[in-house]
Amino acid sequence: MRIPRDILAEIEEIASLTERSRSWVIVRAMKAYLAAEGREIRDIAKARCAIENGEGFDLDTVIEEAEAIIKGAAA
Repeated sequence: MRIPRDILAEIEEIASLTERSRSWVIVRAMKAYLAAEGREIRDIAKARCAIENGEGFDLDTVIEEAEAIIKGAAA
């Protein structure tokens, strides 16, 4: 894996300040990425798969049904 020098400098600084290894800092950063953006990427892929399998709802239909409910409640 290639790491840009500016990022490596930050990794080394954090490692030094926390008295940890560069590897420890990198693993923590990767875990944080996977917990945040990685989860979002997986969720989007899962949702796309569900839509492809017909498990979604047509937006226009949902809007029409919502408007009908609102009109019914207002009457």
